[in-house]
Amino acid sequence: MTSAPLLQDRVAFITGAGAGIGRASAHALAREGARVVVTDLIEDRAKAVSDEIAQNGGQADARRLDVADDAAIKTAIGEAAQRFGRLDILHSHAGVQRPGSLEQVSTEDLDRSWAFNVRAHFVAARAAIPHMKARKKGSIIITASNSGVQVDREMLAYATTKPAVIAMTRQIAADYARYNIRCNALCPGFVDTVFNAGFEQQMGGRKALEKYVANSIPMGRWATPEEIADSVVYLASDQSSFMTGHALVIDGGESI
Repeated sequence: MTSAPLLQDRVAFITGAGAGIGRASAHALAREGARVVVTDLIEDRAKAVSDEIAQNGGQADARRLDVADDAAIKTAIGEAAQRFGRLDILHSHAGVQRPGSLEQVSTEDLDRSWAFNVRAHFVAARAAIPHMKARKKGSIIITASNSGVQVDREMLAYATTKPAVIAMTRQIAADYARYNIRCNALCPGFVDTVFNAGFEQQMGGRKALEKYVANSIPMGRWATPEEIADSVVYLASDQSSFMTGHALVIDGGESI
């Protein structure tokens, strides 16, 4: 007897889903039966992911979304919940990486990092909460980083925002657990995507970054986006029904 998909008939909203971890998460949630609203700053990328999901037999809708625009986030989440009659899962994933030490990072870099890596998650979660409260159930997954649980070198703007978003996740979890709404932080380590450009720059190029990965991560390799997406499914589903306020670190042992 075949078991039902873990997320059958649930509605998931993902930001930054046009590539990398976001794309893999959209596919993984759709494979488990969720209807996925795929959003990205670049509309063509969101549409490509949505089309891929449909070609594989899943359900997805694409939308351009600039997470620096508070009103756009609120509108997009509200329209998705209204259209499908529910919102079960929010994976607030989009973010930025600005490399540099205190003397190298500008105030504009810091402000942009805060806007994308903390404020946008706050706005998205705030927009999702009323729809989840109405159903007395929901899962909010906010992408942080293992940079939230360890110190990076010369990544001041990025590494400042990640502990902040973990703290925010825990506070949301504590405040909304009584409504059966869970909120957890996803904390990946090095995943081989274009998002690593900042670390690559700070380390002196691709070869230097590959050497770091091989020598400094106990498992000696990158994660794949699909490995991280499996954890998104776990946090979104009832498999993690008694987990909230947790920073789920997936980094091959780097932060040990």
